[in-house]
Amino acid sequence: MKMKGGVIFLWSIAACQSLHAVLPERSISPSHQFIIYGADVVLRGAVSNLAEQTKTNLLALLRQRDAWKIPVVINLQPQQANLPEIPPAELHFSQTGFGPKLQLDLTVSQDLDASLMERELLRAILLEITYRKQPNIAPGTIFVQPPDWLLDGVLALTPGRDRGSLVEALSMEDKPLPLEEFLGKRPELLDSAGRLLYRAYSFALVQLLIGGADGGARLSRYIDNLSIASNDRLNDLKAQFPVLANQPENIWRSAVARLSDTENYRFLTFAESERHLDELLNIKLPGTSKLTELSSFLRQKSSATEKGALKQASQDLLLFIGRANPVLRPVVREYQQIAMLLARGKRRGVAKRLARLLATRENLAARMNDIDDYMNWFEATQMGSGSGNFTDYLKAADQSLRSAPRRRDPLSVYLDSLADQFEN
Repeated sequence: MKMKGGVIFLWSIAACQSLHAVLPERSISPSHQFIIYGADVVLRGAVSNLAEQTKTNLLALLRQRDAWKIPVVINLQPQQANLPEIPPAELHFSQTGFGPKLQLDLTVSQDLDASLMERELLRAILLEITYRKQPNIAPGTIFVQPPDWLLDGVLALTPGRDRGSLVEALSMEDKPLPLEEFLGKRPELLDSAGRLLYRAYSFALVQLLIGGADGGARLSRYIDNLSIASNDRLNDLKAQFPVLANQPENIWRSAVARLSDTENYRFLTFAESERHLDELLNIKLPGTSKLTELSSFLRQKSSATEKGALKQASQDLLLFIGRANPVLRPVVREYQQIAMLLARGKRRGVAKRLARLLATRENLAARMNDIDDYMNWFEATQMGSGSGNFTDYLKAADQSLRSAPRRRDPLSVYLDSLADQFEN
């Protein structure tokens, strides 16, 4: 009996070892929502970072905390020559005995499109938000996908994303597409130019929706209710967003016209970014004309009014990241995170972060001044041809060195002759 028990024990160990060897390697993201299988640890780590950053950007836009309930399984599968029909990205959402299951299959190849991966990750995150409160869905239920305009609009508002091509596409349109017609568009049927314009309209719509009162919270509720949405897309939007309640087409045309102004979406210089950042960090409380510095909210517990102002400041900073000078973008992003923390009543460690940010800004300003001085010196002394920026200054300096023409009246001639005698 002892020998038989020992044999069974050894067989169990061998079986466990063989099972462990068969199981594919996996990585779990920091929030534990994303479980990535396949490929190597480097690629799994990159996918994990992209998934977490995509979720962070969405939550910042919605002004929501991370409260996920459904994990997302990401399967990285190699491209197979004998199966060319396998799509590069495919999202599966089904109901199992343990609840909803989300699985994203990504085909890894040299032509892997990171933007496609980001889009499908966002789709999975939005589906999870929509169905996280519905664990007992009947098998066979058709799951409602998030609309394409929502995917494209949220991605266009990603901090640091270049929106120049989208703004240019809008500026070339003589008359914007009616909102109701746009909501019924199917982007997969459009050509490349039409697809770009669709993304531009999506950007304009999401910007319009989050720009209203409590825009982030309202967009979050809209996503929550996607599973019970009607076939009337415009009415669904009007039910959640008061900004579209009256004359939605006029509001829509105005929003598109504002975004068509390319000047509003050019990158700012470092000095312009610094000035605008200072303006955003001085927060105006509702009902008063007084401006309050962000650091002032550390002194005492914020009221409901102050928390609302901090949330708005966080939203403004988030939108500013895309226009800020690239050197200052990490600084603006951290200020945005701090404003959101203060809006939630969390002040621990914020004072040190603000002090570090102030020191960073001072160092950056000094370094940028040094760079400007060097570039000015280089242009003035080393370049074969100037840019013309210093032409007026050099001309004025040259004229100041030249002697003024002498007057020829008798008195002036006499005084000039006396001056020549004294000099000699």
